[in-house]
Amino acid sequence: MIAAGNIPVRRSTHGTMAPACLRTNPHWICDEQGLPDVLRLLSFNIQVGINTQRYHHYLTRSWQHLLPHAGRNSTLGLISRVLNDFDLVALQEVDGGSMRSGYVNQVEHLAKEGQFPYWYQQLNRNLGRFAQHSNGLLSRYAPEFLEDHKLPGMLPGRGAILTSFGQGKDSLLVVMMHLALSTRTRANQLAYIRERIADHQHVVLMGDMNTHAQDLLESSPLRHSNLHTASLPGTYPSWKPARVLDHILLSGSLEIEQVDVLAHPISDHLPVSMHIRLPKGMCTPRPQVQPPAGQ
Repeated sequence: MIAAGNIPVRRSTHGTMAPACLRTNPHWICDEQGLPDVLRLLSFNIQVGINTQRYHHYLTRSWQHLLPHAGRNSTLGLISRVLNDFDLVALQEVDGGSMRSGYVNQVEHLAKEGQFPYWYQQLNRNLGRFAQHSNGLLSRYAPEFLEDHKLPGMLPGRGAILTSFGQGKDSLLVVMMHLALSTRTRANQLAYIRERIADHQHVVLMGDMNTHAQDLLESSPLRHSNLHTASLPGTYPSWKPARVLDHILLSGSLEIEQVDVLAHPISDHLPVSMHIRLPKGMCTPRPQVQPPAGQ
């Protein structure tokens, strides 16, 4: 059972929350399994499957943001192979099934290809049949609840997915996001997120945050939130990474076992991976799904 609206929420003048409906892979069956001692995380801005390799591709391949392209499914295949080694994945710049993606819901497609039992597509900009700008969640473990948050901003279209594993003080709150380019708007969005994580001991923030870690940890509204991360090489642009825009931030209660920027230039961003060690009280049995016998 996925319960929505269970996060303690302080009054905020910006942003909105709606209950979210977790989707399940029908080819998998349920089994009892708790979170692992070490949880494998990945954040990846996949640029709707456009394989940008150079700056000039932003111009020469810009039509792929509106129209279908025969190579997009091949790119999704490469992406799915990257996702296979992870338990919980945050996706940004995913298409929810419009003309440009060949009416393929890319979150659902990657869930099936990567054999993820649970998935969610957050639609942030609905341009009808032309584009379905989205974030995505993929998980091998059943969350306790799931919420869809529209982040504040002058222009709508940025969102955060909030999900939790476990209950009570030992639960793990995960926030997946794609933040604005504007410094002021991004600060408002981070203030909104700070309100939602303030009462939680074990927190993960992950996504394309469009700024560097020092700014997030020392100068943003998150600066007093007791978050930490590891030093990373560049994530953008993928062909000559010079800026670290993609992050996984953790509360002080969570330990980093391994962290890396993966050398998979499939999008204009490189994926960020992190293995985190969970507190022992968190690793209690929860429903997980396994493939039926013979598959």
